[in-house]
Amino acid sequence: MKKISITLLILSLAIFVKSQIPDISGFARNYTGVIPETGDFSVLQNTLNLNISKIGNKVAFKANPMLYHYWSDSLDLQLRELYLDLFFDNFDLRIGRQQIVWGKADGVFITDVVSPLNLTEFLLPDFDEIRTGITAVKFNYYIGNHTLELIWLPSFTPVQMPRASSIWYAQPDFLIQPTFDWSNSEIKPSLENSEIFAKYTALTSVVDIEIMGGYTWDDTPTMHVQKEFQVSPETQQPMLTGINISPEYHRLFLGGGSFSSEIKGIILRGEAAYYNGKYFQTEDPTAEDALIQKDYLHYVAGLDFNIGSVKLSTQFIQKYILDYNDFMKENEINNTATFMARYDLFRETLHLELFSYIGLTNKDALIRPKISYDFDNSFSILGGMNIFVGETDGQFGQYQDNTMLYLKIKYSF
Repeated sequence: MKKISITLLILSLAIFVKSQIPDISGFARNYTGVIPETGDFSVLQNTLNLNISKIGNKVAFKANPMLYHYWSDSLDLQLRELYLDLFFDNFDLRIGRQQIVWGKADGVFITDVVSPLNLTEFLLPDFDEIRTGITAVKFNYYIGNHTLELIWLPSFTPVQMPRASSIWYAQPDFLIQPTFDWSNSEIKPSLENSEIFAKYTALTSVVDIEIMGGYTWDDTPTMHVQKEFQVSPETQQPMLTGINISPEYHRLFLGGGSFSSEIKGIILRGEAAYYNGKYFQTEDPTAEDALIQKDYLHYVAGLDFNIGSVKLSTQFIQKYILDYNDFMKENEINNTATFMARYDLFRETLHLELFSYIGLTNKDALIRPKISYDFDNSFSILGGMNIFVGETDGQFGQYQDNTMLYLKIKYSF
């Protein structure tokens, strides 16, 4: 992986040396968040984002380094993208670190699974920043309005999860403190461990269709649980004395697709994926490692429309586990909805927006109102709130203590 990045960097510099001066753009941003109930800062972040690119007739390149500065001079440098594009008559090739976006859903990742997520701040980062760059070879073949896309990932990149010290870390629900064994969590880069994806796209006058499939790794580790017992000298009954958790990644097959169509100004969207071989946590005493393997279906249906000058969007999302076992900890059916409303004023310089996740099954929600003002094309200020409500066992309700106010000041160049 390092050799590929170094090679791409050398090639990029070669293009620069040949007087092909690249285009440079990006932004500098301050992001501050505070929890009103306690007065504690939840976010103190400065960001520098650079986009360095050059497009030619037959070749192009892009580099996108991103530097995050936190409190106590903590720095996090991320190379989100660094790739070369090669253009031919009927196909093109992209080689290097890149972000790949699939599907039609907003804020939900169903067939959009090629680039893993950065969940260190839950789902709060901008959606164009939440995906992690991956080293890949992407081949696109064009036949009129039809496209065949093939992607090969030589190395595995997992989801980035919050650290134990983060307010977004979900504490394991065990009676005693578990120990962790990470020895089985490494996926070594090799041909055998690589990932493959394919997608067919058809753009017609009536409907846009995508059909996809993949042989991949589950980006989220499966927690293999081993419990240790001793016989109590008082009751002569087994007594839990230790829990060892061994995170491990497993293979998945998936297939699905998406569509979008416009009917009298209303955009209809749909997306679905079938996942084969997912491991779920269970309390079944006969299950090895407290796990059970099942297939599941994940899909969304959405509408986009306008009422006057107000842009509206709503989605219904369902996850359905097939051949369900009553011992499983996760619900057989999990329903979620999203709602978005946006209103632009003063020649589209003042923006009012509300985006919400609503957990219909767990009766919880994440409500995200925000207001932003563009002073000009380069400078903007955004203020908002992330409101978590509901029971502590819900996806959003578990963070009810993390409700925050935030402010973003951004300069683009």
